[in-house]
Formats: sequence, C-alpha cells, structure tokens
Amino acid sequence: MEPRPNYITPSGLAALKARYDHLLAKERPEIVEIVSWAAGNGDRSENGDYLYGRKRMREIDRELAHLARRMKAAKVVDPRQQADRGRVWFGATVTIADEDDEQRSLTLVGDDEQDAGKGLVGWSAPIARALRGAAIGDLRLVRLPGGEKEWEVVAISYPRG
Repeated sequence: MEPRPNYITPSGLAALKARYDHLLAKERPEIVEIVSWAAGNGDRSENGDYLYGRKRMREIDRELAHLARRMKAAKVVDPRQQADRGRVWFGATVTIADEDDEQRSLTLVGDDEQDAGKGLVGWSAPIARALRGAAIGDLRLVRLPGGEKEWEVVAISYPRG
C-alpha cells in the first residue's frame, strides 16, 4: 500500500530536510561519540551517560526514519502556482468570520508544517477540510471537539510568484 501523499510547501520540505540533515550530521555523531566513550568506562548497567546515550540514539533513529518516510511521501505544492485563486486550496491564506463577526486568518499548509500559534493549519485538520473549495461569501460548518461552528469566508489570498 502506497502512503497517502504528504502535501507540503517548498519551504516545508526544506525545513524537514534541514532537520534530517542536522540530526544525521550533527546530533547522531555526537551521541555515538558519547556512547562509545561511556562504553569504555566499564560497567554499563549503572553508567548514566551510556544508558542516556543509547536511549537518545534510539530517539534520533526513530525521528530520522519518520522524517525519511514523510519526505519520501512528500508531494510539493507551490501555492504561488495556484491557478484558481478565487477558491480555498492548498497554500491559501483565508480570513474567516464567525457568527459574532470575530475574524481570524489562517494559512492551509502541509500537516508537517502546522503551527496554530502562527496561524498555519494542517491540510487534514477539520477546519481545513471544511474550507477546501470555498469561495468568498461561502458559509462552512466546522465540526470541532467542542461542537459545531459556522464560519464565513471573508478573504482569500495566495503568495505572489
């Protein structure tokens, strides 16, 4: 079974690759050196440096494998190339308003890029799924853990190429 495409922006893929390269070229070799040094100190059962180093190495190896899978499944979508700029698609920055006319802006990005504090919403998040294909003036019902909420699309923009 082929993995589901991992839609991602070019900058998102660059960030994944930078993290992978950092782990592989810097952190992992440092931990290997610590573990080798600690292993030479004798009794490994009570050697904190050795035990912590081995644990940290497993964590790094797991993260490297995860990043490799995500990058392999990555499908880079450049929002600057979006032809239909009148609707909400991947990479769109959308301004929405609720029933109380409270507005907020969010940008639909890849799941690996999401950061709620910066207004970056993952492509498979409930609000992103509800907004897909919406045009200005459309009302969309979003099912959230706290209940349903209706949002109106007020503005849509894409980065300029």
